[in-house]
Amino acid sequence: MTEYLCLSDLLDSDLSSYEYFCSLPENIKQKIEMEDARSFSEMQAIARQEKQKGFLF
Repeated sequence: MTEYLCLSDLLDSDLSSYEYFCSLPENIKQKIEMEDARSFSEMQAIARQEKQKGFLF
């Protein structure tokens, strides 16, 4: 797993991460930005957690 310096670095350097990020709902993007995900797997984990929270309420 490649870890980048920050979310911007990840999105600039990894096309798959950029495309995945762009496909997400705005509220999940904001959470990923706040958490400053540094890898694709970290970004996926944050998105998964946020989606699960949405199903609980």
